[in-house]
Amino acid sequence: MRYASFLIGAVLLLAIKVNAQINVVNPPPSDAFPQVALLAPSANPFGLGSLPGAAPAAITGSSATGAPLAEPPVQVQSVYETYNWQAYIGYEYLRYYQVPAVTLNTNGFTYSMVYYFKNWVGADGEFDATHLNEFNTGGWLLLGMGGARFRWSAPRGLEVWAHVLGGYSHFTPQTAFGNEHAPAYEAGGGVDIRFRPRFAWRAEADMVGTHYFNTYQYSPKVTLGLVIKF
Repeated sequence: MRYASFLIGAVLLLAIKVNAQINVVNPPPSDAFPQVALLAPSANPFGLGSLPGAAPAAITGSSATGAPLAEPPVQVQSVYETYNWQAYIGYEYLRYYQVPAVTLNTNGFTYSMVYYFKNWVGADGEFDATHLNEFNTGGWLLLGMGGARFRWSAPRGLEVWAHVLGGYSHFTPQTAFGNEHAPAYEAGGGVDIRFRPRFAWRAEADMVGTHYFNTYQYSPKVTLGLVIKF
């Protein structure tokens, strides 16, 4: 009887050990033994929030491999923007050398329009109208010309330019010296002083040539006015 009891106890002990080994190799589902989850390592074992300095690789400028991403190229723009179109209107004074020993002071206005098809060269059109008085009679010297204009950007928003124009002129009153119409040409330049992105003051000086009364006239002119850019 004693040997039988010893044999039964050994069998039960062996069965308990085998069952324990099976449970270790094939653990039951987590819902049956939730304490098994304690064996898995925690991503944040102390329950702390994410650090404020942490950021994804895309935000910190690093790739997934840890290499720094290339910074985007820096584009540098001119401080003063240039415009293709310019319109100008201003006061004009022209000292008209009509014939030898006869000069006339004329006052009026000038208007011009320029289109720059390149940054430094453009097409220039100009109209001048100045009033004069001869033989106690009022008259006009009218000029309509076109040509080329060249410009250079200077510091502090200044724009220096020069132009060469050619066209036609009309002179009144009719005199005994000859025709009222004659070819005309002009050469000179000026400076534009920027005070707003699209506005500038202009000072200009030119030499105007005409061919009236079988002689040539070379008449200096100056203008002051406003430039509008668009």
